[in-house]
Amino acid sequence: MSLNLQEKQAVVAEVAKQVAGAQAIVMAENRGLPVAQLTQLRAKARASGVYFRVVKNTLVRRAVADTPFASLTDKMVGPLAYGIGPDPVAVAKVLNDFAKGNDKFVITGGAMPGQVMSAKEITALASLPSLAWPWRGPVGVLEEDTDRDSSELHLIHRWCYLGTATSEAEVADL
Repeated sequence: MSLNLQEKQAVVAEVAKQVAGAQAIVMAENRGLPVAQLTQLRAKARASGVYFRVVKNTLVRRAVADTPFASLTDKMVGPLAYGIGPDPVAVAKVLNDFAKGNDKFVITGGAMPGQVMSAKEITALASLPSLAWPWRGPVGVLEEDTDRDSSELHLIHRWCYLGTATSEAEVADL
């Protein structure tokens, strides 16, 4: 069933609203995936704060025009599903984890503002701890125990403020 002009405009407006608050868009090729599995993915995405939608590429191209994601339009080819969200890691994790168990759902790439990313880069992004994690971990650690030695506080500082490659497990063990 095709959409009329008003319905297309509504879809473009809805996607554009999501893109306006996004820090990442991840695209996945979706060929022949059963509706039940897509419904499960939508539920996981919603629970993680990720907007997920299968939508025509032409409508998404219009939604990302004149945004930091405009460079992604050249990669919008084939039957794609889009994950959009304010936490780049959450978007990548939800779609990447789903793709691991489904041969018919393949990550094709994505973008962060001003930067197009390959499928391999999306997979690497999915392996990072979520943006929400530092606030759960170190802040809770600092509140629970103020008697920390300087190396532990330095590690927490590196993680929270400098964004250096410190593993979630390394900080969690403190």
